[in-house]
Amino acid sequence: MRKRTLIRIASAAFLAAATFPIAGCGPFWVDPYITVKESPLNWVEIHYYNTRTKPYIRKSVLLMGDGLVEFKKGTSDRVSNDFAKRSDDPEWENFRMRRTRVDPKHAQEIFQDLANRGVLDREKLFRGSKKEKFDRFIAVKANLSNYTYSQPDNIYEVDPDLAEYLYDIIQEFDNVGNSIM
Repeated sequence: MRKRTLIRIASAAFLAAATFPIAGCGPFWVDPYITVKESPLNWVEIHYYNTRTKPYIRKSVLLMGDGLVEFKKGTSDRVSNDFAKRSDDPEWENFRMRRTRVDPKHAQEIFQDLANRGVLDREKLFRGSKKEKFDRFIAVKANLSNYTYSQPDNIYEVDPDLAEYLYDIIQEFDNVGNSIM
């Protein structure tokens, strides 16, 4: 009797394990290509540095699900660090910030494109390139449909195609709006 019960339990466990990924209940890193639902809670933050120049030219974009875009540009640490402390740095004042709005549908399209291009793909983490020096640095953080992602490493090292798409987003919002705060 015990043997039959153990066999039934083992069979049920095997069946559950075999159908788990098919049912779509697996962890998101198994299938990072999700459908991003429209929500004001979605956001993407992209940081870009051009390291070919001294001081570094920095650009940052924060895109929210409700269409709010915050674009920062300059050579100050404040572009990429809201808690920067080095106020004695000669580049401290080289900082511009612009807030503007885009259609939330456009933000949704960008979020879905990022998900389709693998921005949530955990398998890319910690995979570096054999190239020793990169002239550009780009990093991304995101919360898309409650899936969070943070890649502090250089995306150019991990996924150059995704890095170029992220740079295109930076360039798109570099040229939007006129209100500098």
